[in-house]
Amino acid sequence: MNWINLVAISQLHPIMVSIGMLTIANVFMTFAWYAHLRELHDKPWIFAVFFSWFIALFEYLLQVPANRIGYSVLTIGQLKIIQEVITLSLFIPFSIYYLREPLKLDYLWAGFCLLGAVYFVFREKL
Repeated sequence: MNWINLVAISQLHPIMVSIGMLTIANVFMTFAWYAHLRELHDKPWIFAVFFSWFIALFEYLLQVPANRIGYSVLTIGQLKIIQEVITLSLFIPFSIYYLREPLKLDYLWAGFCLLGAVYFVFREKL
């Protein structure tokens, strides 16, 4: 990454940087938590643990700074709800396309509950 890119990133709003980093981190997290169910189901569980920890390292390398950046302008509750919205937004397509789970109406209801959570933690800013 060159200096021009670093300057461009530093010009972005902390919320956008945090959301972007949390989204990428969540991709790693989702694979760390669930990909072994499909890819390593025939391997001993301890192998899956170390495989998942290896992937999770990359998640933490993004998630920790993302939360620090976000915390400069958001509350802990707001950061957590943003993380949950990202998690559900990525988990549903992951479970359908990667794990081949059926699409359920319950995902829609869970999404509505998260929208309510977003409203309540951000209503002071609305």
